[in-house]
Amino acid sequence: MAPQRRAGPKAAEIGGGSAGTCADRGERRRLSSVRKSRAHQESRRKWLKVAFLVSSAVLVSLLSWSYLVSEDGVAEVLAHFSESLQDRFIEVPCSEDYDSHKRFEGCTPRKCGRGITDAVITREEAERIRSDVRRRIQQTIAQAFGISSSSMYLTKPTFFSRINSTEAKTTHDEYWHPHIDKVTYGSFDYTSLLYLSDYTEDFGGGRFVFMDVGANKTVEPRAGRVSFFTSGSENLHRVEKVRWGTRYAITISFTCNPDHGIGDPVLT
Repeated sequence: MAPQRRAGPKAAEIGGGSAGTCADRGERRRLSSVRKSRAHQESRRKWLKVAFLVSSAVLVSLLSWSYLVSEDGVAEVLAHFSESLQDRFIEVPCSEDYDSHKRFEGCTPRKCGRGITDAVITREEAERIRSDVRRRIQQTIAQAFGISSSSMYLTKPTFFSRINSTEAKTTHDEYWHPHIDKVTYGSFDYTSLLYLSDYTEDFGGGRFVFMDVGANKTVEPRAGRVSFFTSGSENLHRVEKVRWGTRYAITISFTCNPDHGIGDPVLT
């Protein structure tokens, strides 16, 4: 009898080789998937690191900008202590604050802005505080805004301020907070400040800051300097904290409403 061919082992051998090849391919796919996953994770880590660095840079920039517009520095100085100004006036758009109060034609602000002058009184007069200071400031404001000085009335509070570096005892002593005079005192239409001491010589800090969108603007006090402005939210402002020395000033405010007017203070 002729011997029969034994194909079984060969078939098994072939079958085993095919299974091995599939296993190898599966392993390669698994390894490739692992490598891709690791590459993806590495890329993600790098991206997160870049994002963190960019975010940190943005944060530092924002903090730096915040510092520049804080009381330690402002973007623009409207009036330096060292310069003697004849007249400087900057017009700004009027706010709607005046619409909620009775309007007086020829007096209620339709032209708004802020002005600084060292020509109203002399330094010597600032030291003596002559009795006609109020009238001269009133005439200067009326001329700048194109209204009649006779339609303006002195209003309260008109006060003398003495500010130093002493810690505030009550919230009323915290003069450095931003505020709007027309909101704080409804009677105010025009506000003026007469400075009686010198920035950097008599005191440090204490600059007057107009808080405008994008860039604050400051006035450096100088004995005899008058700063004046319309009292609405177009002139949001604050005073920097006084760091040393003493800052003296007189706030003289005016109203267009005769019902809110007061007489001139009597000096005794």
